[in-house]
Amino acid sequence: MKRTILILTMLFALNLNVLAQKVELHLIPDSPTATYRVGEQARMKVIALDCGVAIYEGEVSYEVSEDLMPAREKNTVKLNGPEATIKVGTMKEAGFLRVRAKIEYDGKSYSTTKTIGFDPEKLEPTTKMPKDFDEFWQKGLEQLSKVKLNPTMELLPERCTDKVNSYLVSYGNINNTRMYGILTVPKAEGKYPAIVRLPGAGVHAISGDVKHSEQGVIILELGIHGIPVNFDAEVYAALNRQPALRDYHTINIDDRDTYYYRRVFLGCVKAIDFFETLPQYNGKVGTLGGSQGGLLSIVVSRLDPRVKASAIYFPAFCDQEGYINRRAGGWPHTFKNEDNRTEKIIEAQRYYDAVNFARGLKAPVFYAFGYNDITCAPTTTQSTYNIITAPKQLCVSPNTGHWLPSEHVAKMWNWIIDELKK
Repeated sequence: MKRTILILTMLFALNLNVLAQKVELHLIPDSPTATYRVGEQARMKVIALDCGVAIYEGEVSYEVSEDLMPAREKNTVKLNGPEATIKVGTMKEAGFLRVRAKIEYDGKSYSTTKTIGFDPEKLEPTTKMPKDFDEFWQKGLEQLSKVKLNPTMELLPERCTDKVNSYLVSYGNINNTRMYGILTVPKAEGKYPAIVRLPGAGVHAISGDVKHSEQGVIILELGIHGIPVNFDAEVYAALNRQPALRDYHTINIDDRDTYYYRRVFLGCVKAIDFFETLPQYNGKVGTLGGSQGGLLSIVVSRLDPRVKASAIYFPAFCDQEGYINRRAGGWPHTFKNEDNRTEKIIEAQRYYDAVNFARGLKAPVFYAFGYNDITCAPTTTQSTYNIITAPKQLCVSPNTGHWLPSEHVAKMWNWIIDELKK
């Protein structure tokens, strides 16, 4: 027993020592909101901490770049006492500047990133709207309306709670395909609003959203690939390694009529038809999703007037043509590769860009993103938000990347549930 206690004590001391070596590097803009006016000079303080204690000597290397663009400046500053100052500079047009800083300390490298905005509310997207955009998607909806739903529902007892039932569901989609998802329905008698919860990129299992269904809402958490969503994780890992699904966003990228996402967009809209088969559904529906799911939340709301509210966070496919115009473009960064900048691909992708769906949104919107996001860059998400004319609410975090703080997640869910229960 004494030997065990001694070993545990030594391990605990070792863990404390590891924690004591942790160095934090902080960049602090001289604007409390991390936003400036175009032409205004921005500065950042640099502070390095070793286990919470300021490091007084050292050199910090840094680079300044416009959002996702090559560095426009590389330099170093020396810590002068507990801090140093970086002269970040300014922008001539609305946009975002990103500073990446690094310090070498005790043989290890530590880094951090901070992004600041310059008149971000004035950013405009660069992607053009096809003249027949609405006509193209109307034809798709007409095709979708002819598809028989043929819904299936299988109770999943192991995922049910005393308040919510969970089901594996599927329904018909265009091209003789099916959509799959996990449906969660409150057990108490009554009528409830519904939410289509839309997935981020990749191929993965879906567990269902019992937590939020307990607040009195039906939720269908969808998969988009036409395969069941309750396989073991190893199955999806194997599928992700297959070129057909690993690079699905590139399939028929130059053909608006056969592009991979056409089936996906229409299949997500069909989810509302599925809700209408449920006796518990009260006729009010919303959409919610982030990244790829943020794109899909915008799309479904634009294509189906039955949608009454949409929660959207750091949406993908925003202003993809940004790269062609010497600034950041949206995920999946199609036009960062100059080989993709052909007239055929550019024209086809305009029918799938989140910008062109956002232009016509009517239902109220909750919209969230972080300045440090390098997956769905703030230049793209902010410019898309700016053109939305529907009632909208913006929730920005200057310190986060491709994720939401828990407080913002709670705010988003409270907002959409309240909107649907009005």
